[in-house]
Amino acid sequence: MVEATSKLEKAAMKRLLERDVTLEEIAELVYDLQEPYLDNLTMELCLDNVKAVLRKREVQNAVLTGIELDVLTEEGKLASPLQEIIKNDEGLYGIDEVLALAIVNVYGSIGFTNFGYLDKVKPKVIERLDSLKGEDEVNTFLDDIVGAIAAAAASRIAHAEPEAEEGVD
Repeated sequence: MVEATSKLEKAAMKRLLERDVTLEEIAELVYDLQEPYLDNLTMELCLDNVKAVLRKREVQNAVLTGIELDVLTEEGKLASPLQEIIKNDEGLYGIDEVLALAIVNVYGSIGFTNFGYLDKVKPKVIERLDSLKGEDEVNTFLDDIVGAIAAAAASRIAHAEPEAEEGVD
């Protein structure tokens, strides 16, 4: 069954693309997380799961909220000290991770470990977004949101293939 794409889902995907993040890049992260556990894993399956995660309203809300805060920070429209905290992606701020955890929470506890790994290692698109600190672009929320979407999609796959995650043949 194919679900119609809602206006909110379209808006969230549009904002990701406007911030130079593709669903395929997120799917690559999912692939890397799940490839050690599944012999039959494909990029298509990973992309389908990224899209499924983005169909959740709470995910759409988190994407739109986080990106808007990054954009408002770029434009200098937040009050001090919040403006400087988000612009500098201060390590003890943590609200960016809290917003991302709202996405991860949709698919259970395995998502937390997947997200923690991605947040620590910062592979691929996450590293690209995170490396723009100090530039005119602010991705304080976006890098965590991308990691959370990937972590949730990987968790969704793991829930569909529980024997693979547990190492059972």
